[in-house]
Amino acid sequence: MVEEYLLAASAASVVVVLLELCVLRTGLFRRPAYWITMVIVLGFQVLVDGWLTKLDAPVVLYADWAISGVRAPWDIPVEDFLYGFAMITAVLLLWERGRTAREQA
Repeated sequence: MVEEYLLAASAASVVVVLLELCVLRTGLFRRPAYWITMVIVLGFQVLVDGWLTKLDAPVVLYADWAISGVRAPWDIPVEDFLYGFAMITAVLLLWERGRTAREQA
């Protein structure tokens, strides 16, 4: 079983964390505001993603071979949480990097 989405979402999460720790070094992970933001995002993600992926009437369908099959609250594939983390964190890191560059100019 390939589980493409799990591999891609995991790789994206690792790349984003390494980007922050080894390249950008914005200090984002040390800020309480970042973690509060992630909790807010998670809350809305559970509501929306739970509705989109519920097994009894899904709006979004995943190929069985593409996901691990592990689903947490309301039938949400765990891969969606990794993808969401990577996407939101990447945007915030690039935003912070741009802000720092503008302040230094």
